[in-house]
Amino acid sequence: MQSSARITFDRPTVAPPAARPRREASVTCQQRPQQQQQQQQPQLAVTRRSLLALPAGLAAAAALARAAPPAHAFVMPPPGYRYHEDKLDGYNFFYPEDWQPVTTSGNDVFYRNPFDVSENLFVNVSSPSSSKYETVADFGGSPEAAAKKTEAQYLEEFMSTRLGVRRTTEVVSATARTAPDGKLYYDLQTRAKSYASRNQLAVTQREIDDGVVLEWDRRYIAVLGVADKRLYEFRLQVSNAAYEADPERLLTIARSFRCKEV
Repeated sequence: MQSSARITFDRPTVAPPAARPRREASVTCQQRPQQQQQQQQPQLAVTRRSLLALPAGLAAAAALARAAPPAHAFVMPPPGYRYHEDKLDGYNFFYPEDWQPVTTSGNDVFYRNPFDVSENLFVNVSSPSSSKYETVADFGGSPEAAAKKTEAQYLEEFMSTRLGVRRTTEVVSATARTAPDGKLYYDLQTRAKSYASRNQLAVTQREIDDGVVLEWDRRYIAVLGVADKRLYEFRLQVSNAAYEADPERLLTIARSFRCKEV
């Protein structure tokens, strides 16, 4: 009797403890994606509500940020040229690969031909505090009028105190062009000559005139543009003989100039 009672007391009447954790684990695995989805949905809803609650200025800024174009990629120049870009003042252009920069010219940027120092190019940008240009047409009106203003500027720059020196200028062409960036540019060409007398100590004007020789004959190719209410001037200087020998090469450099808002 005692032995039978012990057997009945010790026999288990429920499932082994190990079976219950396995069932709970399977239930947990099935419920986990649903729980994650339930947790994510409130977060998405809060994000939409927070966007709708943004002030008008912040919402507009967010819209502009979404619509902003990607950053400008590097522009590959044609063979024989290099690419110059000034991100601070907002302009770029091609220049001959063998030309060298000059940092003491006083211009915004300056390159010259090391084999012929009379060949060079530079860029000047007007001060933002003293210029309020809307388009390049605000500089003199028509391309012809702008060319006359630059011609007068060249004569002032070429002024010499040497005796018997005379400088002349001539506007060769003045045209307007809309570039692929949508901006209006003026393409101006001016030819300048310098004459000097070999008889600087001559007494009469006839003696001076008889000794006059041509010192140099140059072509100035200028491109004018406007961005951020500032006037940009790109100027390329070469000998007139160099221009006539290869005008397309020089026009490729000048027409590559672009200015943009920064």
